[in-house]
Amino acid sequence: MENKKKVLLAFSGGLDTSFAVKYLSEDLGYEVHTAIANTGGFSDEELEIIADKAKRLGAASHATLDVTGDYYSKSIRYMIAGNVLRNGTYPISVSSERIFQAIAIIEYAKKIGVDAVAHGSTGAGNDQVRFDLTFQILAPEIEIITPTRDMTLTREYEIDYLKNHGYEADFKKMEYSINKGLWGTSIGGKETLKSEQTLPENAYPSQITRTDTETLKLTFTEGELTAVNGKEYTDRIAAIRAVEKAGAEFGIGRDMHIGDTIIGIKGRVGFEAAGPILIIAAHKMLEKHTLTKWQQYWKDQIGTWYGMFLHEAQYLEPVMRDMEAMLETSQRNVSGTVEILLRPYSYTLVGVDTSFDLMKTDFGEYGEVNKAWSADDVKGFTKILGNQMKIYHNVQKRNGKAE
Repeated sequence: MENKKKVLLAFSGGLDTSFAVKYLSEDLGYEVHTAIANTGGFSDEELEIIADKAKRLGAASHATLDVTGDYYSKSIRYMIAGNVLRNGTYPISVSSERIFQAIAIIEYAKKIGVDAVAHGSTGAGNDQVRFDLTFQILAPEIEIITPTRDMTLTREYEIDYLKNHGYEADFKKMEYSINKGLWGTSIGGKETLKSEQTLPENAYPSQITRTDTETLKLTFTEGELTAVNGKEYTDRIAAIRAVEKAGAEFGIGRDMHIGDTIIGIKGRVGFEAAGPILIIAAHKMLEKHTLTKWQQYWKDQIGTWYGMFLHEAQYLEPVMRDMEAMLETSQRNVSGTVEILLRPYSYTLVGVDTSFDLMKTDFGEYGEVNKAWSADDVKGFTKILGNQMKIYHNVQKRNGKAE
């Protein structure tokens, strides 16, 4: 028997990747193996259903790759340290996940020895670049196959193809596409394709179950979340899930992200990310109390660049390791507890308790009393501070250009 070429397909169980299993095996003649890289968005039951789909579609083998731990230790903790919110809004949930899914898939592809690797991305979004670029860098010798993108397929074509090849399933088009992960859930629908609309209440996977208020206390140790309401967590992932659960009950963390895609067009996506939004808000407030002015300034610059590079598939660029080093050292005094008041759709940062609080000093109390300098010290300081501006305005006046 002639040996077939082997291909590993990044398989989610959706329509595009279901079509790809059949097309790659029956039309292109590949021996198709499938794998799903879980970054914290799938339950055990959901993973079993996906594995069963792969088997029924005829995959030669299927693997579940759990990379949630790597995703936290190599990405999320740096996004927290950098207070990363793309365009000040979006905690780059899906974009950061895709990189680690792509890494897991290509490493598994090399492990099982395949001739090609495939994914189901279309030609109109960011994910095609994230997968392709990661695959090319880590395994340039392995061919990349993308049927949905290359053939510009419609949903109806894929459904008819699967039916004609003996695969029956409920492929009824969902009104909204959902991508759920540890660091938030993205939601796409007809409203996100228009500039003037937003998502309705029923589009969000998590519905509000609380209309009262609740106090939430988040404890950080050197920038990492280590306790929630006094309960300590050695498992940082479990701590994030605890915050997500508390905030989601109030509908906190919902928003619409409008941003620039890697391929140059603008796009919109709705999201809910109660955990990330609350953790980042609390962490940023704690930093305001524990970091100096210039630490905050430069860390903000690094956080912005780190988030942009991560979003645009640049995780493997070596400068990312340099930025991570700076973010990590910046957290050495970011330890303490932040109190947050939760209510439906919103929250209030109440205050912080930390031994590294730069407000609690013997130098003075803002707006009240100075203890480490005299009135004459301030008068002299202010006079010298103004010299450069005084000189500029004097010269302007001398040249008849007084402002």
